[in-house]
Amino acid sequence: MRDVLVVDDELGMRLALEASFRRDGWRVRSASGKNEALAVFRSTPCPLVVTDMRMGDGTGLEVIRGVRALRPETAIIVLTAFGSVSDAVTAMKCGAVDYLIKPVAFDQLIAAAGRAVGISPAVVPGNTPAPDSPVLGSGPLRAVFERARQVARAEADILIQAESGTGKEVLARFIHGCSARSRGPFVAVNCASFPEHLLESELFGHVRGAFTGATANRQGKFELAHTGTLLLDEIGEMPLNLQPKLLRVLQEREVDRLGDTQPLKVNVRVVATTNRSLRALIQEGAFRQDLYYRLNVVPLALPSLREHADDIPDLVAHFIAKYSRAGAGMRFTADLLQRMKEYSWPGNIRELENFVRRGLALSPGPLVGREILEGIDFPEAERDVNTLEAGLTLREVEKQLVERTLEATGGNRTRAAAMLGVSLRTVRNKIREYRLPPREREVGCEFVR
Repeated sequence: MRDVLVVDDELGMRLALEASFRRDGWRVRSASGKNEALAVFRSTPCPLVVTDMRMGDGTGLEVIRGVRALRPETAIIVLTAFGSVSDAVTAMKCGAVDYLIKPVAFDQLIAAAGRAVGISPAVVPGNTPAPDSPVLGSGPLRAVFERARQVARAEADILIQAESGTGKEVLARFIHGCSARSRGPFVAVNCASFPEHLLESELFGHVRGAFTGATANRQGKFELAHTGTLLLDEIGEMPLNLQPKLLRVLQEREVDRLGDTQPLKVNVRVVATTNRSLRALIQEGAFRQDLYYRLNVVPLALPSLREHADDIPDLVAHFIAKYSRAGAGMRFTADLLQRMKEYSWPGNIRELENFVRRGLALSPGPLVGREILEGIDFPEAERDVNTLEAGLTLREVEKQLVERTLEATGGNRTRAAAMLGVSLRTVRNKIREYRLPPREREVGCEFVR
């Protein structure tokens, strides 16, 4: 039985949290404030405390300090409706393992709770997996996570290269959780999500007056990740003119905030991820070679879902459990699972997750069958792309390889270039050379990316 102490001065929120944890199999104790929480914890310690930040008789920080004084190994998650960077940093420095903003989805909270006490959820985007999870039963995936567990103990920076939807952030969080930095913050930033003029401030921070609109000092992601792990997602999208500054931070472990005259020392482990071939970007002049070598201290690669299709039934079972709490007993038919194993899944596990959600929504009963494929461009068994006829010329073989790779990626030339190990320019040239028809991106089983 898993034990948790829930601390919140709002009765409705406290009761909702208690009910949600109990529904998931937790044994729950609760308290309405700091003093009651410490009294309950003193009499009955537990491995996890979930506390509100602001309460009538004290703060979540006081709960953290009191709990850690009584039992330092207890994991603490802070919930608050008043999210601020300074509160988050202070909570992490005091010993919190996670910091969530209300209103928080229970799936998000239960995933954080599982990570905090070492419970191993399945390998899905947004959760932290463990090598002994049944979803990691296949050789390709297990090997990657076993290697990740080994390298997590070192302090080296890590580069994860894999297709979209394969679980790169999952692997990054796993590395963080297995490392000596697991009690420190895990901070993620998507390098493709910010305009160039904002990304620099987002990463490195700024001081008041550094530019128009900078009315106060702001900590960057490197500073927020101090003593922990910083995930640089989609590093291949980083603007070329920011790359030298990132290189200097990685080499010197100090940050120059915009407008500041004094560098700031940071103790951060960097995990970078990309769904593009950085070597190809180097050839195109879009990525610095010295930065690539500095990031690529420990390279890891996640297999695409089509490379471990035998795991699909286990993944489907996990997603059914995740999205059909009220509909226990739902399952996919063997025929549908076989069809799913024959599909290429260009969106990988993320696409599979959305397909399962759609199947659960469309199915009239507990047994989800092929009828959910009606109106969906879900292909029949695909051709064996490894079979080539004897007597073909090298030119014909190359043409087939390029064409089939484009089919497998739904016409995504960037992804096809990464799979073929060539530059995007080469793929474009081959399309023109072999007069391959333009392809619209297939959306058969793809949902929101």
